[in-house]
Amino acid sequence: MEKIRKVLDIGDVVRFSGLPPSTLRYYEEKGLIRSIGRTGLRRIFDLRVLEQLEFIAMGQIAGFELNEIAIMFAADGKLKVDRKLLMDKAEQLEKDMKQLAAIKNTLEHVAKCSALDHLECPKFIRLLKLAGKQQCKHRKAQIKKSIKKNT
Repeated sequence: MEKIRKVLDIGDVVRFSGLPPSTLRYYEEKGLIRSIGRTGLRRIFDLRVLEQLEFIAMGQIAGFELNEIAIMFAADGKLKVDRKLLMDKAEQLEKDMKQLAAIKNTLEHVAKCSALDHLECPKFIRLLKLAGKQQCKHRKAQIKKSIKKNT
């Protein structure tokens, strides 16, 4: 019978997670994961590190930045989910999905529009103006976000 291991060395974590060692070292540097020691030069991790890496992957897919994900781990590496942060992200994703649906509809209209010159199509003109307004709003939001990060 195979003995159940409670620790993994960095090679095992690489093999099971598919992440390169450099990413694991970076995550450790950022406080997302923590090694529990070393065997020679090789880092040793608690078995929970695999769940932590899965949570990090899920957070990245959802659009969270690494610093946002890091605050959802307690000092001991256990998960302490920030529910408000998750709800805020869910609301943002909902807005993004609506915007993507509008973009999809625009592309479909342009592809199927019977007008010889799209600039003669009233619906296309409305969609262009809407896109311009949204781009302007997006740029302003990006500038605000950049200013906020730098202060």
